[in-house]
Amino acid sequence: MTQTTDLRGIVPERGARNGSGRLVLGFILLGQFMGILDTSIVNVALPTMRADLHASAAGLQLVVAGYIISYAVLLITGARLGALAGHRRMFHLGLAGFTAASLACGLAPSTGSLVAFRFLQGAAAALLTPQVMSMIQRNFTGAARARALGLYAAVIAGAIVAGQAAGGLLVSADLFGTGWRTVFLVNVPIGIALLLAGPRVLPRDEEPPGGGSIRGRLDLPGLVTLAAAVLLFVVPLIMGHELGWPAWGWASVAASAALLAAFVAVERRVAAGGGRPLIPARVLRAPLLVPACVAIVFGPGSWASFLFTTTLHLQGDLRMSPLESGLAFVPCVTAFALVGLNWQRLPARWHRRVIPAGFAIAAAGYLCVGPLAGGGAAYETLTAVIGLGLGVMPIIMTTALRHVPAEDAADASGLLLTLMQLAQVIGIATVGTLFLGLTEAGGSTRHAEYGTGWALAAAALLGALCALFLARGHTPSRT
Repeated sequence: MTQTTDLRGIVPERGARNGSGRLVLGFILLGQFMGILDTSIVNVALPTMRADLHASAAGLQLVVAGYIISYAVLLITGARLGALAGHRRMFHLGLAGFTAASLACGLAPSTGSLVAFRFLQGAAAALLTPQVMSMIQRNFTGAARARALGLYAAVIAGAIVAGQAAGGLLVSADLFGTGWRTVFLVNVPIGIALLLAGPRVLPRDEEPPGGGSIRGRLDLPGLVTLAAAVLLFVVPLIMGHELGWPAWGWASVAASAALLAAFVAVERRVAAGGGRPLIPARVLRAPLLVPACVAIVFGPGSWASFLFTTTLHLQGDLRMSPLESGLAFVPCVTAFALVGLNWQRLPARWHRRVIPAGFAIAAAGYLCVGPLAGGGAAYETLTAVIGLGLGVMPIIMTTALRHVPAEDAADASGLLLTLMQLAQVIGIATVGTLFLGLTEAGGSTRHAEYGTGWALAAAALLGALCALFLARGHTPSRT
């Protein structure tokens, strides 16, 4: 039987003392907002950073990707720590680290130090944000969970547009001559306020399960192997173009492939020894989770690279200010949020079927990126079309998590978030490198938009093909 769609999914006995379910949900979504904000707020500040820090093109990519790399690699471990040590405890610890790292980023004296602090900021976000989806997954069911995930997706979309707009506003305002630094420093007062209010708002953690130390229940060999594989793959993609594609870059990519194979072997050994691998096999056996995971990577991957390249174009050939370029994405993210909040009004039998249609709409929008790169109302309409298509992301998330048992919520949530973030890293590294190369070859960012538009359309079409399998997938009947 379908449950009433509202926000009262938080377990009553937890919420009674520490605040209503709505207050708890709003609080944790604000934490999620901060984590996502920092994946987009940096984009509009990139040209200013380049001028102030004399940053190279690869340095700019690392400022963006460094945060996402550590965020992606550590998400599953962050989710696992929440399950083992308590979601509220890890939420507060991640929030404290995120606030401190934001302060360090805002005070960074060079590109190298900024990249290093961005890695630390991403690591803290990896401890903070998975607790949000885990709390939703554990405390919401049925239609209430779908509604909460819709709000979760809307918060992500809102954080993206707020990042673009707020980043442009802050950089343009140049408060006290700080320029781009305020895009990081703005997190500090918000983080402090949340840290002070958190103990009175969030429900207390349940006692963690016994049986050994936390370290013994973490998959540290798997974590190290996966982190090394991701770094060896992404870094040469980002730096290869600027360095002339040296031999060590290709060797690094080959080593990454070998480490991915080693990661699979390590995970099997951990499971055989009675440990908990980063990705337990039983989680992957949940109905529709695997096809949903494959389909979902193409949305965030194309979206992140679209933001990165288009921001450089808007502030490049089109000579837009940081604020103007940030506001140019408002129609895109608004359309995304509208779909994320209203898709449940469609008949249930349509839910999975609209996923490939959404990717196809996004692909059509990407194909027009080059022809409409001159800007204006037509371009803003184009961004809305892309946001409309990618608005199917919460449908994929809901489908992926619908049949996951509550005890596996942390691992499943961490897996989904990791794939989404890794897709962004790969998108920025590949499409971003393509854009920068085409800009140098043609002497124009508008020229580069044609090539990147085709690449983004190809990615969206691959997402549509994968989503066809998801739409036709079999789900167990409910009793």
